[in-house]
Amino acid sequence: MSSFTQLLRHNRNYRFTWLGQIVSEVGDHFNNIAVLSLAVEETHNGGAVAAVMLSRAIPAVLAGPLAGVLLDRFDRKRIMIASDLVRGVIALGFILAVSYHQVWLLCLLSGLLMLASPFFTAGRSAILPSIATREELHTANSLTQTTGWMTLAVGAYFGGTTAARFGYQLAFVFNSLSFFFSALCISRLRSTTGNFRAVSAARDGELDETEVARPWSEYRQGLAYMLRSPLILGIALIAVGWASGGGAAQVLFTLFSEIVFKRGAQGLGQLWGTAGVGLLIGGVIGNRLGKSIGFEAYKRTVFFCYLLHGGAYIVFSQMTNWGWALFFMAVSRGSVAVSSVLNWSTLLRHVEDRYRGRVFATVETLTWSTMMLSMLGAGLASQHYNVRAIGVASGLLSSSTAIFWGWANWTGKLPAPREERSQETVTVHGDPVS
Repeated sequence: MSSFTQLLRHNRNYRFTWLGQIVSEVGDHFNNIAVLSLAVEETHNGGAVAAVMLSRAIPAVLAGPLAGVLLDRFDRKRIMIASDLVRGVIALGFILAVSYHQVWLLCLLSGLLMLASPFFTAGRSAILPSIATREELHTANSLTQTTGWMTLAVGAYFGGTTAARFGYQLAFVFNSLSFFFSALCISRLRSTTGNFRAVSAARDGELDETEVARPWSEYRQGLAYMLRSPLILGIALIAVGWASGGGAAQVLFTLFSEIVFKRGAQGLGQLWGTAGVGLLIGGVIGNRLGKSIGFEAYKRTVFFCYLLHGGAYIVFSQMTNWGWALFFMAVSRGSVAVSSVLNWSTLLRHVEDRYRGRVFATVETLTWSTMMLSMLGAGLASQHYNVRAIGVASGLLSSSTAIFWGWANWTGKLPAPREERSQETVTVHGDPVS
């Protein structure tokens, strides 16, 4: 933990980014718990949960490619601030859904909220190597992801408790204010160059903001870069494999709490909160491993983590005791957190700055697209099959990504990145650092 505190103490830009992340993500989870609980309360139907989740996934998929192009062309800081301000206004609209008791309104507002989200989330990933030195980068990534999981635990638990005791409106108001606070924090980031544009944005005439925008052509350039980078492509594809079961799991969380265990909004908050604790522990483990293991050990660790993740989720889905169900949920999420920290640190180290916005937006888009199909499948299946059986299928699908990764590794399709690429120059507080 000392590396985390040293980073926060000495890196001003990262400290403001981190503070904004804490508040805004806690607000996000207040919103998630309130919206999903409200949907089930109004319909008592798993299809409504799937509809809300799909209404979030589809806009994220549509906006991802455009977000990636804009983040590589323009000032990433300004785009992130704009995303926060837009989402802050939209979040207030959820109060209307409480009064009108209309699930379609929840879906509409959820869609608008997620339409603006990729511009911030992909931007935060793309900007991270510009506000952390190469020595700080793994720690910064670990702290960013671990903080996200900590806010999941805190936000989900208190979001469920708040919704159960004080009503949904308070959760939505807090969510709105959290976006405005995040925008304020991002506005405090400083660079001696005066902006946070990609350092190589204008190289060879590519993505120069004075040129006519060619979004699809520019996005294809990012895809071509990924295709000729085996490790980057491999990490993107295992994210897709995880999402094939991960999307269903998002729907099943609500169904297990509301229908199987009959614990309502508070139980949903406990389930998400426990998942957050597992992710938090896994994030700390991933941070330590990332500093001590080599490339080959990294690839083996990812393989075993995905196997354990899916297996623990299957056991969770069969538990009849609430306490044991929460325990295996924590194990499942802890396992996937270790692999997530290691994979994301690898991407941050090896993706060139001029492609970074498009790469991270593409990974998000692929993940959301797969999750969307998985959510749809789970929602439809919940009308005909037992929730526990769907949970088994979800765990098996999530673990299937280990098969792809293991095959790619053992057949030599995941070679170590070239050393010269790992020495890419980044900008820290506006100053070039090798």
